[in-house]
This record gives sequence, structure tokens and C-alpha cells, in this order.
Amino acid sequence: MGKRILKYWYAVLIGLFLVSAAAVYAYFGEGSYIAVHDNLDLFVAQMQMMKNTGSFFAHGAEVPFLGGISRDNLPSELSLYTLLYVLFPSFTAYIAGYLLKVAVAVASVWLLAKDWYGDSFEEYKPLAALFGFTYGILNLFPAFGIPFASIPLAVYLLRRIYRKPSAGLYAALFCYPFLSYFSYFGFFLLAYLAAAVIWLGFRDRKVSKPLAAALPALAAGYVVFEYRLFGVMLFSDTQTIRSTMVEADLSGGEILAQSLEVWKYGMFHAESLHHKLVLWVCVIYFLYRSLRHLREKRGREILRDPYNLLMLLLVFNSLIYGIYSWGGFRRLIETLLPPLKGFQFNRTIFFSPFLWYAAFFMVLQRMYAAFPKGCRRGRLIRAGACGLALAAAAIILLTPTRYNDLYATCRNKALELVRGKESDAFSYGEFYSPELFEEIKSEIGYMGEWAAAYGFHPAVLEYSGISTLDGYLGFYSQQYKEDFRRVIAPALERVEASRIYYDDWGARAYLYSGTDLSVVSASKEFTVTDRDIYIDTEAFAELGGRYIFSRIRLSNAEEAGLQLVNSYEGEAYRVYLYAVEE
Repeated sequence: MGKRILKYWYAVLIGLFLVSAAAVYAYFGEGSYIAVHDNLDLFVAQMQMMKNTGSFFAHGAEVPFLGGISRDNLPSELSLYTLLYVLFPSFTAYIAGYLLKVAVAVASVWLLAKDWYGDSFEEYKPLAALFGFTYGILNLFPAFGIPFASIPLAVYLLRRIYRKPSAGLYAALFCYPFLSYFSYFGFFLLAYLAAAVIWLGFRDRKVSKPLAAALPALAAGYVVFEYRLFGVMLFSDTQTIRSTMVEADLSGGEILAQSLEVWKYGMFHAESLHHKLVLWVCVIYFLYRSLRHLREKRGREILRDPYNLLMLLLVFNSLIYGIYSWGGFRRLIETLLPPLKGFQFNRTIFFSPFLWYAAFFMVLQRMYAAFPKGCRRGRLIRAGACGLALAAAAIILLTPTRYNDLYATCRNKALELVRGKESDAFSYGEFYSPELFEEIKSEIGYMGEWAAAYGFHPAVLEYSGISTLDGYLGFYSQQYKEDFRRVIAPALERVEASRIYYDDWGARAYLYSGTDLSVVSASKEFTVTDRDIYIDTEAFAELGGRYIFSRIRLSNAEEAGLQLVNSYEGEAYRVYLYAVEE
């Protein structure tokens, strides 16, 4: 038994991690510390809102935020991640999504590595498992963790189709979008696939019919599984805020600098931490191999090496990310392809975490293969390769990145134990404080009246079933953006940075401060310099607004036409409820 465990130590390691992570979250429950930015303030609240309103599977329905948004503007129900929220309470669904992300990454990489190495796979099992594990624990954009993790599965299916197509493989590819997301991944997978068909056609001197047939199969899958998104994109004539979003227009030097920065560090939604170890191993190996080929007068091998193709794709993705900020090029794309107006085609960078770790583990695999397994040097090299893989995993787990919830939870709970007082950061339960808002709703006899939040995210209200005129969404009516702007115009006129932020982007339709850049605090301690609210109450009422839930006791409530209903004390918030004077 002991020898068997030792032989499959990598599987034991992965299993222990999954069990330990699940145990941490099960023990602390909603006291766990979960990232707020683009997470609790966005998708988690929207999922709970659909649960509150029973609209996951509804058609022709509206969900009660931003004055009433079509259900079709929110994630499809034909998605593994969405279905988790249908089946489980929101916190449980969120944690299940994290654990499934790791499992999907391990399984996807395992299948791809087995296909790639063929008969030699038995020798590389430990590295394949560690590759999947390391990629799976990357703390990427949580709502799209499973789509990130499933990228190697898409590559595996396409490789199999290219070599030996079958109806089962095409069916699997058609169903792949159940794990993916079109706007962030699907569009680019289709573009990469089209490029591969063209490139292989030149290389093989004939078009690969099986791979060419994979294009409509995958595209059809995305259309079916995300039918709501395609319905809105293709059949709605509503002008959205995407048409008026203002993107950066950088100079050539600035574009190169941005491309270099994102190549080295990534971006916060795809923060792969490769710059700490992986990048250096990959670059040193690239230079070593290239110089060796040149010294041996085999320069063509540089172009044929699959490893160098990965490095070239990393450079390509980073350049596209930078070129997106070149206004002239972006306008050219939008002119040639009008449906892409406002579409962020710089999301090629979302594929770079997988490419970095694929390149890294290819180096480790070649270290494995450099010496026979039985010799002393071979054993040392293999131990070193596994050591580097474990070091990469340790860096991911122990670096406090934006979305490293496991680290944040363990660290904050340990500090609370040592210091004897709670963290100033919000836990999951404290952020939403559903008991507090249920108490407020019960006391006022809440019947779905429109409201807004001041001093905290509207998502907090949305989570507890309170209809909001404000909200956070990257795709809604331009007309509503303009209508809501009338409400916040007094604040925007006083703070130019807020005006630019709203007018040039507008995804966060919030009540803004008339003095500070933000009054939305990410901590329990909450102090402001100005307790006045700058709002057009008449415009608010015209949109149907009745209540303002505020973390700030307003000093100009009467002047603003607001009446204090009551104040309420919760574990994390003191909320002052104001109503529009009738």
C-alpha cells in the first residue's frame, strides 16, 4: 500500500489539496474571505438575483437591477458554472466552482498530455498531473475559472479530430461550450482554429477537412449553449453602452511598453504569476536552445520547435493586447466588422496563462527526457523538475493576488486568532449581510420598490432581493445610461474624474460622491470627509426610485428631498434608509 501511494504521490497531493480546500471553506463557511472586485460585486450577486426571481430559465423576463434588465443579458443557464447556482446556495456554488475548476484543469491537461506523448505518457504522468494542478490553482477571474481550466480540453479535442475524426469527437466539441464562454474564449478559439486550418493547409499542402468541419461544429455549439447572448447580439436593435465606451489611444511606444508589461506580468483577470519563476525558466531555455541550434548550424529547427511556437503565441497575444489600444487599428476593425464595435479583442491575453505553463512544463518534460531514468543523474534531474513544478504551485498558493480567496481566508483567520480581533475586510457573509437587509425589508413592508445604494455596492441590495436602479453590468441600454446620468449629474459635475469614468465607460451605474473619487469602501471601517449627497432626486423619482440605502448619515437629506426612515445596525454595516419625500 505504501509503495502504491509513493508511486502515485502526485495524485495524493492533488487529492489532499482538494480535500483541505473544501474543509477550510466548509469550516469557515460564509465567514470566508472572498474577493469583491468583479466578483461579489458582479456575478455572484447576479446569480443570486436570478435565483431570487426564479429567472434562470425564464424567457421574456426582466431582472430587477439597472431599472429592469432583460434576463438575456445575463449568463446562459446552459453553462456548468451557472447551473451550480441553480442547484446550490450561492456560497456553496461559488466554492464548488473553484474546486471544479481545479478538477477540470487536471483532467483536461491529463487528456492532452496523454494524447501528446502517446506511448511515452507513462513516464511523464507526474509532470502531467502537476501541470494540470498548477494551472488549475491559478487564481484567475473566478466566474470564468472553468472556461480558463477547460482550454486544454478544447486543444485535445481538436488534435483528436485532426488526426482521426469521429461523430463522438464532433459531438464532444459541440458540447464543449457548456464549459466555456463565447465572449471571453469562444470567439478566440474559433479564430485560432481558423488560423490553424489555414496554416496546416499550407504546411500539409491540403486543407484538413476534419479540422475545417470542426469550425461550424464548435460555432454551432456556442450559438446553442449561449443562445441568449446571440439573440441579443444579432436580433436586438437596442443601442448599448458598448457603442459609446471610450478606449485608450496610445502611441507606438506606449503600445510596445504595454505589450511588454502584459507579456511579463499578465493582467489582473488572468494573473498567472509567471514572472516569479515560470518566465525565467522559459526564457533561459529558449535562449539556450536557440543558441545551440545556431551554433550547430540548424537554424531552421528554431522555427520547427513546438516550444518556440508557444513562445511566439505568447508574444502575439501580448502584442494584440497592446495594439487594441491603438485607436486607428481599433476603428479599422470596427469599420470592417461593425458587430465588433466595443468588443474587446485584446482578450487573447486570457489564453496566455495556459501557454506560459504549457511552455514551462515542456521544459520540465525535456529535462525528464535528457537522461535515462535509472541513472543517478537522471533521478536528480527528474527530482529537480518536480521540485520546480512544486515551487511554481507554492508561488501560486502563497501569493496574495486579487482572487486568491484561499490565501485570504487562511491568512485573515490566522491573524484574527493571533490578534484576537476580526479583520477589517469583509467576509462573504459580512459583505452581503442578508439578515440585516431582510430585517429592513420586513420592517418597512418592502414590496419591490426601486432603490439605490450609497457608500456600498448595489450588489449588496440585489443579493437580498431589493430592486435597484443602480448596478454593475458591461452590456445594457445606452438610453438607460443617459437616464441614470440625470440622477447623478450633480455629483459628476463636481468631480471630473468621476464624470470621465462614467461617461467613457458607464458599466458601474452607481451613486457617486460629489467630493471623493469613491465612497464605496472595501473595509468595515468607513469614514468620509463629506456627508452630503449630490443627486437629482426628481430624476431619481421619475425612474421610479423610492429608497436610498446609505452607509453615510446624510447631512443634506432634507435639502436633497430625502426623508430618513430609520437606521439599522448589522455586524458589518450601519445602514441609513432614506425615502424620497412625497
